[in-house]
Amino acid sequence: MIWRFDSGAGSDGNYKWLLERGYHALGKGYSGKRAAAWAKYVKRWDKYDEKCWLGDLEPLVDYGCPIKVFIRKRLTKDSYHYSYYATTLRTLSKKRLMYLYNQRGGAEIEQFKSDKGGLHLETRQKGKFLAQEGVVLLTDIAHNLLGNFYRKALESSRFHGYGNKRIIRELLAIPGKLTFKSGKLQKVELISGHINSREMLKCLKKYCSSQ
Repeated sequence: MIWRFDSGAGSDGNYKWLLERGYHALGKGYSGKRAAAWAKYVKRWDKYDEKCWLGDLEPLVDYGCPIKVFIRKRLTKDSYHYSYYATTLRTLSKKRLMYLYNQRGGAEIEQFKSDKGGLHLETRQKGKFLAQEGVVLLTDIAHNLLGNFYRKALESSRFHGYGNKRIIRELLAIPGKLTFKSGKLQKVELISGHINSREMLKCLKKYCSSQ
């Protein structure tokens, strides 16, 4: 299994935690200042695209196992911006590694955007790796539940084009009252003055009948 992650998870401690458990990793380091400092040790820069260059260097941190480190130098207006990457995939070229990194989770780009906006994934940051992993897993559960709700309740309604952000803010936030009996949902009431209440009640009835 190969973990691919951006700078948010790229601390030395997180790298070592993965490597100690036998995982392969390809990730961006968390520190731009470190990348700029390490760039001084690069002896040769190879062009990656019109504004980026890649350079190798010997690992300056002991990760506990053999690892490959490379720096990306990117031109931004009138200055250079540096970032560093570390990986256990030492036999691949820098360009191939950069390509693999850029393709991480490509099929899930829209999901991440939706979860960052609707489920506030980006604002719920934890200092510990396991705590942040827990937040991500809980966000995945919420994402799947919203997807199930959309397919069973909203897909054929006038809300069919809503993403997670609009579902949460405009539909699930409608004031109302839930009535339970013996632990089972018996009745749903929504405030009548809300513009979406009438149609949302139809969707909720459809969803409950499908369970």
